[in-house]
Amino acid sequence: MSRIWSMMDIGRRSMSNSQTALQTTAHNIANRSTEGFSRQRVETVSNQTLTGAGSLQIGSGARAGSVIRTNNPFIEKQIEREGGQAGYLNSRSELLARVEEVYNEQVNEGLNHSVGAFFNTFRELSNNPESLATRTQLKETAENLTKDFHRVIRDIQDVQKDADFRIATKVEEINQITKEISSLNLDIARIELHGSTANDERDRRDLLLKQLSEKVNIRYAEGETGMLTITAGNTAVLVSGTSRRELTTGTGYGKEGPGSGNLEIMYQSTDGGTPVNVSGQMVGGELGGILSVRDDICQNLQNSMDEMAYKLSWEVNRAHVQGYDRQGRTGNLFFNMTDDKTNYASRISLSDAIIGDVGRISAAAQKDAPADNTVANIISNIQYKGIFDGGKTTIDDFYNALVGKVGIETQRSNSEATVQRDVLAQLKNTRESISGVSLDEETTKMIEFQKAFDASARLIRTADEMLDTVLNIKRY
Repeated sequence: MSRIWSMMDIGRRSMSNSQTALQTTAHNIANRSTEGFSRQRVETVSNQTLTGAGSLQIGSGARAGSVIRTNNPFIEKQIEREGGQAGYLNSRSELLARVEEVYNEQVNEGLNHSVGAFFNTFRELSNNPESLATRTQLKETAENLTKDFHRVIRDIQDVQKDADFRIATKVEEINQITKEISSLNLDIARIELHGSTANDERDRRDLLLKQLSEKVNIRYAEGETGMLTITAGNTAVLVSGTSRRELTTGTGYGKEGPGSGNLEIMYQSTDGGTPVNVSGQMVGGELGGILSVRDDICQNLQNSMDEMAYKLSWEVNRAHVQGYDRQGRTGNLFFNMTDDKTNYASRISLSDAIIGDVGRISAAAQKDAPADNTVANIISNIQYKGIFDGGKTTIDDFYNALVGKVGIETQRSNSEATVQRDVLAQLKNTRESISGVSLDEETTKMIEFQKAFDASARLIRTADEMLDTVLNIKRY
């Protein structure tokens, strides 16, 4: 009798196992398109054996040990690492495309054209030194040159403002992600405290980790309770168990000189603590790519434009002050000059004297020599004079090299971003082959578990018939 009851218990437990497996299969199918979901399986283990007559060990069926997720931690770590690099290169490539538009000389008549027009007008003045019309034209081309310098700087600063907007957006996204991760830390610890595995919660947290690493370089570690501690950069602890700290943004914070008005990323370790500028620590992910373009490339371009504008103004002024205008006056500045090169390209302008009277433009090297064009020739030849790199580089070469560097850097960044996207896509395909849900496989499993359920039900029915037979024998 006891063995019949044991058979019925085995059948009942087997039916329960099949139901659990079918429910897990249904869960897999329902999450077929859920990003970051890992296929789950019911792990069954043998139930404790029964001791029969003599030394016999009689099996008592199987029980559901746990529901596990099919997951390769090494692949997940690779996707997180390569995703961070992809985020860095993609954001860098997007901003560099905007920088390249500023120096697109093939589509627009850019700064190089304005520089050429300025010196060409001085050549025209050397052909007709007394012409007021040519002097008026020279003033206009000079004003166009200064406006073009202003435009280039303004466009570069617009790229930096766009970068600031993106930084603020990314910081807000990072704070939202860390908020959810800290909540998941609590859920995972509570579920796994009782010996279960928080499969869905861990899948979601792994996905958030990947998204976070795409935005900023992070380090993290998992404690004994399953909770994560996440640090952005070197010192910004964003999540520690169930507690978290947010990143903020602001301007200033002791930064001086170029870029002092740019948005900075701040971290405050305690509620009453002093905010610390951690922008320099954000060297990876989308934030790292944005900061590298804003603080390195854009700032270097502004510095180069300041140097170019200052050198051009200084060389023109040096020749111009030694010449004589139409009224025989000398010592006239063509451009307004200061001793400070900082932000000079955004401040370059014609002297008030030239703006007020084009007759103050100097063309002669001698007083009262109407046909003298010596100074006009000297200034026109500055275009081909080596005034950069210790006299090795001309204005045209300096600017063309600058444009070339921007183009090469943009092309290289685009190429690296494309390669990195392919690497990341390949890793995601590998993960999908391991952890993804196959509808064909799940359908096969569903049929298998259904047959197992039917067989378990038949076992119970058979045991019931055996029990009925035994009872009838006793009755008669």
